Amino acid sequence: MISADKNTAMDILNNPVLKSFIAGSFSGTCSTILFQPLDLVKTRLQNPIPATIGAPTTPGMFNLMGHIIEKEHLRGLWKGMTPSLTRTVPGVGLYFSSLHWLKGHFVEPGKELQPLQAVTLGVVARTMSGVCMIPITVIKTRYESGVYEYRGVTAALRVIYKTEGVKGLCCGLVPTLFRDAPFSGLYLLFYTQTKKSLPQEWWSTQLAAPLHFSCGIVAGLLASAVTQPADVVKTKMQLYPDKYANILSVMAHIQRKYGVRGYFKGLAPRMLRRTLMAAMAWTVYEHMMRNLGIK
Repeated sequence: MISADKNTAMDILNNPVLKSFIAGSFSGTCSTILFQPLDLVKTRLQNPIPATIGAPTTPGMFNLMGHIIEKEHLRGLWKGMTPSLTRTVPGVGLYFSSLHWLKGHFVEPGKELQPLQAVTLGVVARTMSGVCMIPITVIKTRYESGVYEYRGVTAALRVIYKTEGVKGLCCGLVPTLFRDAPFSGLYLLFYTQTKKSLPQEWWSTQLAAPLHFSCGIVAGLLASAVTQPADVVKTKMQLYPDKYANILSVMAHIQRKYGVRGYFKGLAPRMLRRTLMAAMAWTVYEHMMRNLGIK
């Protein structure tokens, strides 16, 4: 009986989906801690009033970072770290484990992902994790904005549920999925195609890790630019759910006040963060999966 239980436990620990979840979560932790300041700056650039009172009228990324350090000290750049980790660690783990499971079921063993398969699997995996983590995404955005003051993630969940109901915990879900699902699909497409374009013998050398990172950089830059408008809409909806009834009302406001350029507010820090974060996440994930015996 004990032997059977032990074997069952070992089977669970050796499950490739669980291993991919662990690898993904670890990679998400490293990249989130390192690049949190860029995410905070991106959110505040998209919401310049009242989050940046006292800052320049149209602050750039570096001016805003300097203002935050001046007013909130260096630790202010890591505001929202707890909800970021609460969202990213299980979220990235769910994404990678879902992706691994989907590959195992819909891609023949030993076969490379085709472009359409890469987009589809990336979209489905990110949608699954995005829906699960949307309440934490709302809290993370509000923490970073400087508009809301919550005493913790649990307290924030209670306050939002009490004042806004389930709708408040899920606000901005559609633009979040329009941002994350296409980003992941496009990222995986660009990532896999960039890898294929390089000589295969390079991957068995010490260049493997830098190559993974470089492919991630290229994929992140392209995917970030395409999905930036959805990120701006998502931020507005999650910060002011009482002001914007739906996506169209947000778009009308942005178009009226800023024009087309309004959809690309915060592009530089988001592109930098998402590109470096995704590149690091995939590099660490691929390295850990090889060490865990999956690749």
